[in-house]
Amino acid sequence: MGQEILPPFGGDDNNIHPVDLKAALEERYLRYALSTIMHRALPDVRDGLKPVHRRIVYAMNDMGLRPNAAFRKCAKIVGEVMGNYHPHGDQSIYDALARLAQDFSQRYTLVNGQGNFGNIDGDSPAAMRYTESKMTAVSELLLEGIDQDAVDFRDTYDESNSEPVVLPGAFPNLLANGSSGIAVGMATSIPSHNVHEVCDAALHLIKHPDATVEKLVEFIPGPDFPTGGIIIDNKDSIIESYRTGRGGFRVRAKWETEDLGRGGYQIIVTEIPFQVQKSRLIEKIAELLIARKLPLLEDIRDESAEDIRIVLVPKSRTVDPTILMESMFKLTELESRFPLNMNVLSMGVIPRVMALNEVLKEWLAHRREVLQRRSRFRLAAIDRRLEILGGLLIAYLNIDEVIRIIREEDEPKPVMMARWDLTDVQVEAILNMRLRALRKLEEFEIRKEHDELTKEKADIEALLASDEKQWQTVAWEIGEVKKKFAKATEVGRRRTQFAEAPEADEEAIQHAMIEKEPITVVVSEKGWIRALKGHISDTSTLAFKEGDGLKVAFPAQTTDKILIVTTGGKVFTLGGDKLPGGRGHGEPLRIMIDMENDQDVLTAFVHDAARKMLIVSTVGNGFVVPEVEMVANTRKGKQIMNVSMPDETKLLVPVTGDHVAVVGENRKMLVFPLNQVPEMTRGKGVRLQRYKDGGISDVRCFAIANGLSWEDSAGRTFTKNKDELAEWLADRATAGRTVPKGFPRSGKFAG
Repeated sequence: MGQEILPPFGGDDNNIHPVDLKAALEERYLRYALSTIMHRALPDVRDGLKPVHRRIVYAMNDMGLRPNAAFRKCAKIVGEVMGNYHPHGDQSIYDALARLAQDFSQRYTLVNGQGNFGNIDGDSPAAMRYTESKMTAVSELLLEGIDQDAVDFRDTYDESNSEPVVLPGAFPNLLANGSSGIAVGMATSIPSHNVHEVCDAALHLIKHPDATVEKLVEFIPGPDFPTGGIIIDNKDSIIESYRTGRGGFRVRAKWETEDLGRGGYQIIVTEIPFQVQKSRLIEKIAELLIARKLPLLEDIRDESAEDIRIVLVPKSRTVDPTILMESMFKLTELESRFPLNMNVLSMGVIPRVMALNEVLKEWLAHRREVLQRRSRFRLAAIDRRLEILGGLLIAYLNIDEVIRIIREEDEPKPVMMARWDLTDVQVEAILNMRLRALRKLEEFEIRKEHDELTKEKADIEALLASDEKQWQTVAWEIGEVKKKFAKATEVGRRRTQFAEAPEADEEAIQHAMIEKEPITVVVSEKGWIRALKGHISDTSTLAFKEGDGLKVAFPAQTTDKILIVTTGGKVFTLGGDKLPGGRGHGEPLRIMIDMENDQDVLTAFVHDAARKMLIVSTVGNGFVVPEVEMVANTRKGKQIMNVSMPDETKLLVPVTGDHVAVVGENRKMLVFPLNQVPEMTRGKGVRLQRYKDGGISDVRCFAIANGLSWEDSAGRTFTKNKDELAEWLADRATAGRTVPKGFPRSGKFAG
């Protein structure tokens, strides 16, 4: 029998404390959430860095990896960061370091990498033992003044060292490089911007602290992505995004046509949207090509070297490049949306979504505080030096006496302090002075340094006493950054352009996305639909489920829209390419559209945007509706005719000519001018013919100049000209006269 395991301190119950599970979980999860928000996922608004990036940059500074220094192995840097500051996995630190060196991820890189740091195809960087890196000028700017008490420091995780809470941040890194991250219950997504523009906006904000977002957008028109591209949002939506701190930007690939001679051309894509992997993009386009979803495209090739060059070959030289590209933008990541969610740590503590002007104001306030702290630090250093210089001057003026005291006294220090009223620091400086400094020239040097430092002290005190001077200095510093990264420089030039999306025909784009093929659409009595390949004229061979039969069959193309009209006056739209194939009996329409159970299919036909329809209910009400207004874009369909049981939508005929002929179930016919029927997009309609009992049987639109024709059951055609129709001609909503001799018994105009 095994030994009994007792809890610590023996088996009594004295050391067991009951805990409310709900409260314990809430407290622990909240602690975890706050840790993620504060120390992992959200950047600080002041330096735009998350803790891991801040620690990498600070550790590199510690190692002396300045831009003019030699490169060091990334493994060494990662080891320093992990051991001293960041107790997390080495791979996560290296991933963050590598990203800071990627010019396709960072608009202004913080790390200068040597070796394979990955590429825009999504390939990973080489292992850290092979790559080397050092700081860039941007990192140097972020750290400027770090050793001059510019920011607060805190203990590292093991309390063996200290690290900065935030960097001085002379570079507007949050907006310049952007940031993205997912915390607990909140996320952040900030695009990169052009530093020249950010500096201009900041300088304007210094002069006009109440400047609106609308005004700042004149300086910062929108993001500037590392990979370029074209932003196609309008100015109003960009302003709204910056004003609320939430929104997004639609970014498109940059393309141009390359003339191949003889009317032929190919499209060259030179820039792709930010964070789109080129290899994955080309893979997706190739998949769509194979699936025949891009009928206007013949082939795609990747001819990229250092620069991006994706070649798109059109199907033929007659293909409109704009329509081809619009269809590509709709289906692929050649157009993508970059979300804006300026959720940052305000004052390094409070996570909140900030507007553009708030972000800039907080950065400016931080720059001013850094200036004040550095000035105070310099002031303290000057005071210490002036104290020493004062002591040295006294020593020079009394050099012989000083030498005598040092030679003769056992404890020269207190004697000198008493003799000339010197401080401990001053006497230490005198005693530590070298013999060679006793030259006559040295007194002159000390006086000169004393005067210069006194003047500098007065300037700093004046600076600290004046808000205006502080802002002038901050503005000067920002001006220097602006000069360094001006748009005239290669690194500073704007990469992302702005443009309006070209006005292209939606219909043409829809067609461009579907392979055009002939089909025959078949709808059964019980509402099953299918599309057979090709145009089939003989429908007698079609098979249906038991008890079902043919309702309607008609030729169409896969690019057509098919309109389905129900007895309840609703119209549904289905794409010809979306219909189930011709094998079997197809699928029930009710699966594809939200059709009410008490309604049936009245008819189906190919949509013609130029056509108008006369829609008529059982009791003889009707109106004209343009077919454009009948298209429905959702499963729910579009209510066109308002009918309530037992009345139903019964007839739908194309509008032609100038007159309408109506036949009732009572075999009375009425002919009246078409202009007496109103054109509406939805309604009950007007009375076409009056009945004592029964309803309508058939209706036809015709041109009276050509006469009214019908066919009998034997297939013979009868025509009545205008004069012969005189006795049936009357106003709408009258009863009409008995049908002419030879009219089909079915009461229909067609047999």
